[in-house]
Amino acid sequence: MSEPTSPFAILLEKFWLDWRERFSRVDRLLKLGVDVLEDQVPQEFPPGFFDDHLAFRWDGSRGVGHLHPIQFSEPVSLDELIGVERSINRFTRNIEQFVSGFPANHVLLYGERGTGKSTAVRALLPRFGSRRLRIVEVVKKDLIHLPNVLKALSGVDHKFLIFCDDLSFDEGESGFRELKAALEGSLEAPPQNIKIVVTSNRRHLMPEYMSENREVRLDPQGELRLSESLEEKLALADRFGLALRFTSFDQETYLEIVNHYIEKAKLDLPEHEVRARALRFALDRSSRSGRTAKQFVDDLAGRVGLGEGFSS
Repeated sequence: MSEPTSPFAILLEKFWLDWRERFSRVDRLLKLGVDVLEDQVPQEFPPGFFDDHLAFRWDGSRGVGHLHPIQFSEPVSLDELIGVERSINRFTRNIEQFVSGFPANHVLLYGERGTGKSTAVRALLPRFGSRRLRIVEVVKKDLIHLPNVLKALSGVDHKFLIFCDDLSFDEGESGFRELKAALEGSLEAPPQNIKIVVTSNRRHLMPEYMSENREVRLDPQGELRLSESLEEKLALADRFGLALRFTSFDQETYLEIVNHYIEKAKLDLPEHEVRARALRFALDRSSRSGRTAKQFVDDLAGRVGLGEGFSS
């Protein structure tokens, strides 16, 4: 039979449990404080950080933001981009100038959906990655942190493309002015090892209204004066030294892309049947684009893999 616990022992145990809980809370607060302080300290990159990875994403959700490596998607050759050769040639020539240490421009790739704008950017890495070119993706919500991104990468012994994919702004959205200042217009010039590449379906990255064109006028000297809202939109687009258009494809170009993916997938199928099915697939989606061609061949390859072939 155990001896009864003394009142002093009970009091001592209660006192100890109370203080242990308080110490635990203090410890949690200290750890939280350390995490907060660490988020405010610029990221230090370990040796080989940029040698081991080709692509990165900026995370601005905490503190000053940090750079995280991302798994690079399946490599695509620039030679696979059919129907947009002129824009691709001008784009790669600009990047060649950049990685070679010569003057180059920020780039805006704009035009129809699915025509290869984003693919063109990803396809730069297989060609230029061995020459220390790296891509850092920054999503629209993190553009307000663009000064922190530039500061973090400045002085690093690599060339960087800040990549903003499928970008467009509505009136008054954040990030617009930070991007405009980073391109040109700030007292502090962008680092020499950084260029900005943006893809968008909109030429001027913002919606355009008929009313803005009605506000265009001639002054007494006959000089054309744009509306303030239109000037604001043009001011951003004009800061890209190279604006390349990616147009939609005609039927034959679309079918050429389909045949390219058919050969790549090593599918041995009747050409006339592939043609008819590919055109029907595009008609159902109201789109003749490289993306549509790839989706058609992926679907077809899956059917063949299941033994269905051209069955509906």
